[in-house]
Amino acid sequence: MWESVLAALITGVLTLIGVLVSNGRAQAVTETKLEELTREVREHNGFARRMPVVEEQIKVMNHRISDLEKERRNG
Repeated sequence: MWESVLAALITGVLTLIGVLVSNGRAQAVTETKLEELTREVREHNGFARRMPVVEEQIKVMNHRISDLEKERRNG
């Protein structure tokens, strides 16, 4: 009888250790993925901040080109 209880306790402890190790590894993978996503979001946010500036510069360039084309036709 005691042998069965001892075997059950040993099995339970080993199972608990296995679960803790497995969860630790899963947590490490999750943290790595989260860090990568954070990096990508920061990169995207930087791009999103620069786009309106680029769009405005393109608009100005298009107006300058239009003005130069008009001068060429009229000149």
